[in-house]
Amino acid sequence: MDSIAGRKPALVWALHFSALALVLLWVFPTLGLLASSFRTNDQIRSSGWWAAAFPAEQTQTLRTADPDLARVAAEGGLFVVEGNLFAEADLSAPGDLLSWGVSSRDVDAYTPGTRAELAEGEAITVQTNGDYLWQGSAEQISGRGQRVFVTVTVPPSFTLENYRRVLLDPGNREGMRQAFFNTLTVAIPATVIPILIAAFAAYALAWMEFPGRALLVATIVGLLVVPLQLALIPLLSLHNAIGIGKGYLGVWLAHTGFGLPLAIYLLRNYMVGLPREIIECARVDGATDFEIFTRIVLPLSFPALASFAVFQFLWTWNDLLVAMVFLIDSSGQTTVMTRQIVELLGTRGGDWEILATSAFVSIAVPLVVFFTMQRFLVRGLLAGSVK
Repeated sequence: MDSIAGRKPALVWALHFSALALVLLWVFPTLGLLASSFRTNDQIRSSGWWAAAFPAEQTQTLRTADPDLARVAAEGGLFVVEGNLFAEADLSAPGDLLSWGVSSRDVDAYTPGTRAELAEGEAITVQTNGDYLWQGSAEQISGRGQRVFVTVTVPPSFTLENYRRVLLDPGNREGMRQAFFNTLTVAIPATVIPILIAAFAAYALAWMEFPGRALLVATIVGLLVVPLQLALIPLLSLHNAIGIGKGYLGVWLAHTGFGLPLAIYLLRNYMVGLPREIIECARVDGATDFEIFTRIVLPLSFPALASFAVFQFLWTWNDLLVAMVFLIDSSGQTTVMTRQIVELLGTRGGDWEILATSAFVSIAVPLVVFFTMQRFLVRGLLAGSVK
C-alpha cells in the first residue's frame, strides 16, 4: 500500500518530522537570544522571552517623599505626605497598579485604594495610578520615605541600550567592539590563506601527473581524522621557538594548518569532476598549467571554494580553543568574542541582557554568511558525488 501513487511511506513522514524538529530546536534559542537582547534586566527576570510581545506583571520597589515635606491636614491635625510613587521615582506610569504592599514578605497584601495600617499610628493608601496618602499621628512623621512594593502591568517595550553598551561604549568592561574587530582580524585571513594554498594543491593533485600523487592524497585523507587537540602543544612549542606564539600570525598559521586537509580534499574532489575535454583543449592551445588553473579551473570551482569558505569562516569565528592557546594577551587587546563572552559569564553573570546581546552579536555574522552562501555550500558538498 505504501507504493500507491499519492501516498507517502511512513519513513518519509518520519524524516520530515525529524527535520522540522531539528529546525525548531535551532530556531527557538536563536529567537530567544534576539528577543532578550532588546529587553531590560527586569523584563528578562519577570517573564520569558516568548512573552516579550505581551504585557507582563512586574514588581517594583518605590518610596514616598521624605517626611520633611509633610503638612498638617485641615481636619484632625494629622501630618500628611501625599504625591505619586511613579512621578517621584522619575518613572512613567507603566500601567495599572494591580496590588501593593509595605513588606517584602507580602508584596501584594493590599489592593489599590485599601488603607494599610503602619506602626506608631501611621497609615498609607495607594491608588491605581500611583497616588498615595501617608498619614501620621499628631507628632511629626520622622525617618525616610515609606517603602512601597507595587505590582504593575508593564506593556511590551524594547530598547537599543543593550547594543549601545555592548558595541558603542568602549568604557564598559562588557564592550564587545574590540573583540568583534579582533575576531574579524582572525577569521578573514584564516579563511583566505588556506583557500589560496589548498586551491593550488588541489589542482596539482587532480590534473598534474607526478610521482607520489596517490600517496599524498592518502596522507591528506588520513590527516582528516587527526584530532585538533593532539597537535596544539607541539605546534605552540614550535611557534614559541620561532617567536610567533603570541600573536595573530601564530593563530592564522594554526587555523591554516588545521583547515588545509579538508580544503584540499574538498577542492580536489570537485576539480576531478570537471570536464576533461576543457583541460585538454586548453593544453592543445598552448596554455600552461598556471593559465589553466587561473582562467578555467578557478572560475568553475567557485561553488567548492565558497563551500569551504563557509565552513572555515564559521569554524574560525566560533573558535575558542585555538584562540586561547595562540592569542595569549593579558591586556585584552587581542581577545576574540568567544573568549570575551566566557569572561562575561564570570563577571556579569547576573546581567542577562548583556549576555544575550553579546551572544546574539557573536552569532549574527555567521548567520549572515551562512544564509548568503548556502546555495554554494550545497553545490560544493555535492561535488563529485555523482558522475
